[in-house]
Amino acid sequence: MGIVLDSTVLIAAERAGKNPRKVIQEIAAVLGDTEAALSVVSIVELAHGIERANTAERRAARELFINELLTAITPEPVTAAIAFRAGRLDGGPQAAGIRIALGDLLIGAAAVELGYGVVTHNVRHFQTIPNLVVKQLYWWSSSCRGPIAALLAPARRHHPPLAPVRANP
Repeated sequence: MGIVLDSTVLIAAERAGKNPRKVIQEIAAVLGDTEAALSVVSIVELAHGIERANTAERRAARELFINELLTAITPEPVTAAIAFRAGRLDGGPQAAGIRIALGDLLIGAAAVELGYGVVTHNVRHFQTIPNLVVKQLYWWSSSCRGPIAALLAPARRHHPPLAPVRANP
């Protein structure tokens, strides 16, 4: 199974001064031979961080990080199939009174559409998305044997599967 990198993982890496290509390699090493993807939504979230930087140096470092990230991985666009999937994935939780932030919904829908899971620092943002495998990533904790401390098992969910939705060729 491939993975979609949530922006929380990338933000933590950038704050730690990590190189995006190295981060992707480290995650792949922990997960085994796996494909990594990135949603354009994460680019929006990372670009937002550039403008919120409190110093010119931090702004420049964040911009460099995004530019290096874009040379390491091509972002997945939000296609009609992903938008349709997001609407379907959001319907059940909304009917139950659970709101999913649009950015997280689109990142999760991209992962489900690709048949991938999401790697994140914040499981809470993704665990209510039906049919999504969520793996939590901890960076540089006390139990760490290297840059990645742990990838946890998928969160438990009791959602019925949805029929696959693919765009017409």
